[in-house]
Formats: sequence, C-alpha cells, structure tokens
Amino acid sequence: MNKYEVLGIVGEGAYGVVLKCRNKDNNEIVAIKKFKESEDDEIVRKTTLREVKVLRMLRQRNIVHLMEAFRRKGKLYLVFEYVEKNLLEVLEEKPNGLSSDLVRRYCYQLCRAINFCHQNNVIHRDIKPENLLVNPDHTLKLCDFGFARTVTHPGQQLTDYVATRWYRAPELLLGSTSYDKTVDLWAVGCIMGELIDGQPMFPGESEIDQLYIIQKVLGPLTSDQMEMFLRNPRFLGLKFPDMTRPETLQRKYVGKLTKRAYSMMALFVKMNPKDRPTASECLDNAYFHGLKEEYDKEDRRHSSKHDRRADSRPSSRHRRDDDSESGSHRGRSDRESRRGDSRTGSRGSNGGDRESRRGRDRR
Repeated sequence: MNKYEVLGIVGEGAYGVVLKCRNKDNNEIVAIKKFKESEDDEIVRKTTLREVKVLRMLRQRNIVHLMEAFRRKGKLYLVFEYVEKNLLEVLEEKPNGLSSDLVRRYCYQLCRAINFCHQNNVIHRDIKPENLLVNPDHTLKLCDFGFARTVTHPGQQLTDYVATRWYRAPELLLGSTSYDKTVDLWAVGCIMGELIDGQPMFPGESEIDQLYIIQKVLGPLTSDQMEMFLRNPRFLGLKFPDMTRPETLQRKYVGKLTKRAYSMMALFVKMNPKDRPTASECLDNAYFHGLKEEYDKEDRRHSSKHDRRADSRPSSRHRRDDDSESGSHRGRSDRESRRGDSRTGSRGSNGGDRESRRGRDRR
C-alpha cells in the first residue's frame, strides 16, 4: 500500500471501504477495495480467490480491470481501474431516462461484456445499474464479480438466491437451481427498460410481488414455472389472479421504443428461458446495427495503446514487493452469507445508501 496515496473515501459498506488513490510511481488514479476481515477468515479467502480468478480470466474492455491484489498487515486489498460513475448515478441525474442512442450503446456494451463472460463459462448473476460503471466517454464496464460462478456443464446445480430482486429472472424468483446463462440476459432487458424511462421495469416489493408484476406485464408463468411455484414452500397457500390479459411491453413503453428496440427488449425478457437469445445472438440483432464495426475498431485502438504502454514499462522481474500476494489473492466474504451488505463496484460508490433512497431491494 506504500506506493499509493489515498485521495479520499468513495464508498463504504459493512464489509470494507473503497478508496480513491493515486499511484505514486505513475500518478495513475485507481480504486482500492480494502476489506475489514482478516485473511484468516476462510470464507473471505475462498470467495475472494474465486472472484480474483474470474476477473483475471476476463480481460475485455467492457469488464472492469483488476490491476493487482495484495495483502498488508492481515488486510486484503484489490486494486481496480478507477471509473467515474455507475449507471445508477447516471439514472439519478436523468430521472426521465436516457436518449435512445445512449440506451442502445449501453445495452450493446453490456451484451459484449456478458458474451465474453459466457464464452468463458462464467455467469455474472448480479447485473444491475450499480454494477455497471460508466466513463464520461460513455464506455461501460461490468464490475462486481463476487456473485459470479463458473458453469462447467449444462444442468449444473447453482444457488437460487442470487441477484437483486428487480433484475431477477422468474426462474430465480421461483427457487430454481438449474438455471442457465440467460438469467444475465433477463437482467439486461430490465436495465434497458429502466434506461428508457428512468423507472424500474418490475419494481416488486417481495418475491411474490415481483412475480405478480412480471406476469401483469408479460402474461402468466409457463407450466414448468407454475409447477415450481406450487412446489416451493415459500409460496405455500398463495396464488395469482387471472394473468391471461397482461398489459404487454408494447403498451407499457408505447411511444418510447422503435420497432427494433421493442423487438430486442421483448427477447431479453422472454418468460421461458429457452426462448431468450444468447448474448452472441443479441450482438447480431438488428437493434445494434452498425455498432459492431465501431466498437471493434475502438478495441483495436485500445489494444494498440495498451501494448505500447506495456512495452515502455521497466522490468520488475527482480524487484520484491513485500505487499504482493504470491499465489492466491483473497479479500471478500461470501455475499450469500451477508444479505444486507452494501457492496460497491470497482469505483466504490455506496450502493446501499443510494438504494435506500430509491427504495431498492437488497434481497
């Protein structure tokens, strides 16, 4: 930590603090997560090792860059690139929604990030505005992989209690443990709707209310989903009214969407996960026409710039840094054991306080 100058605190939660820092060697501004727990905590060690492993595997321009991980006096630190804002802060500045072009660009970049995750068999499982960082040039970066999991085979059993409620797919709300990568695409659809008019697409106040609001717009659950509902003890004695005459997405967003935008959104939030597209298919959708060439060109420019910068750095092969974590890198307790944690993205803004102001659910 000696090589960093602390400029201020940009976020604080129950399990740690995020600092805005300056690298004294090169003046680069970074965000450093400092965890309160000691490395002796086995849950911290295991979970952070998993997150760091995932982040080091996922090197892509729309995924936040983990620069290094180290320990100091029993405390655990993760160093990230510093990003100006997250998407929730953008929405708070634009309460009526963003321009149609910016919605399209943010959704495309998010699909790029998710596609890269899925190509590497990683499901993020907690995609929401707080976990989407944006720079002044409107570059979007997916962050916060504490809930991510690697899926090695179809049908792999996974934790059902994931994702903030408003962005949770029906199968997650119903307690499925055999869901697939399309839960991430459902969340993109929810975010797309929120970007369009500034309002959450499905703002449920509980799991049962969330399922009701979804059906109120999209229509009834599938037969398999209804079977899960009836089988789940959480919903014992509960039933839904007639949902066969929904409001429909088209009426909900009348006058706010082009035909292509509506078609894309409708695919994201298909009730049946088998009907949702893959992230790769989303990138080829007509809604994003013309963006592939633009962002591919920017990728090449960014890659070339990064290579030149790497070549200019002095070799550190023989330098020993006492702060470096050799081998394993640790530093986050398991989210699934701490429902109320106000976890931050790599920028480090305090999501818990903002969510309480907007009435957001933290599980």
